[in-house]
Amino acid sequence: MYELAQSGEDALDFRSDTVTRPSPGMWDAMHSAPLGDDIFRDDPTVLEFEAEVATFLGKEAGLFVPSGTMANQIAIRLHTRHGDEVIAHKGAHLYNYESGAQAALAGVAVRTISSPDGTLDPQAVQDSMHLSDDPHYAPTGLIAFENTHNQCGGRVVPQENIEAVAQIAQGAGIPMHLDGARLGNAIVASHLPGAELARPFETISMCFSKGLGAPIGSVLVGSHEKIAQAIRYRKMYGGGMRQAGVLAAAGLFALRHQLGDLERDHQHARLLAGELNTVPGVEVDVAGVHTNLVYLSLEKGHPALANGARGFLRIMREKGVLLTGGGN
Repeated sequence: MYELAQSGEDALDFRSDTVTRPSPGMWDAMHSAPLGDDIFRDDPTVLEFEAEVATFLGKEAGLFVPSGTMANQIAIRLHTRHGDEVIAHKGAHLYNYESGAQAALAGVAVRTISSPDGTLDPQAVQDSMHLSDDPHYAPTGLIAFENTHNQCGGRVVPQENIEAVAQIAQGAGIPMHLDGARLGNAIVASHLPGAELARPFETISMCFSKGLGAPIGSVLVGSHEKIAQAIRYRKMYGGGMRQAGVLAAAGLFALRHQLGDLERDHQHARLLAGELNTVPGVEVDVAGVHTNLVYLSLEKGHPALANGARGFLRIMREKGVLLTGGGN
């Protein structure tokens, strides 16, 4: 359960890495961006942004969409048929936090695998796949990863794990999709090029409206064929935009100038986690803070939880510290 507070000028806002503002350079880029009509595919800034992200991730083409959720759901639609099954982590955003869109829009089910760190155990993936003609089972249409993994504390999923699962998927002819809501954080923390992290996947969504600071937007990348299909689904899902270059310019500026700044966020997160862990009654998995997300828990019976999580969030808001959370 989330409780969002109004952000004041003096508040310390830890609610999310989505609570950002464009930098002065980003504002300038937005203001001066050449514009066209993206429905007609002639907005020069959008086209430049899509091409640059695709090259950055080692793919043929890209498509600018309003949100990471839309990018993920278009990808699911591209790779599956109604009645198929997607294999994903139990804590995956596309399973838990996208309003059931995979069922409502693509007509697919999700078979989940649990782990504490966002990995998918290769043997569990192998055991979960349905490849036979047995009509009792939903065919496996897609395997999805999330990197970094939000619900697992912003951990970077080891590339060795992704490669091991990709080998199984390729042998079975099953495509893979990467939810890259915080792929920039994974690139910076792993010290691996974006194209290397993206290589095992047929499609990747990369979000620019979180730590990278753009006000809106993700780019879905893949083959020319898949992106040509994705244009239709974007329109179908209500994501067609007109003079979208004013928004694409923000993402383009972030990619060119602000990716390296994420390391500072990671340093701050580690510092915060270490200090919180010294407070009596507060627990933080400091070793699990790989990037920019910090999750804390209060011990059972802690007086700050007398009125539950909402009560604790109110206390913190009154002290000028904005958080989200639930449970303990």
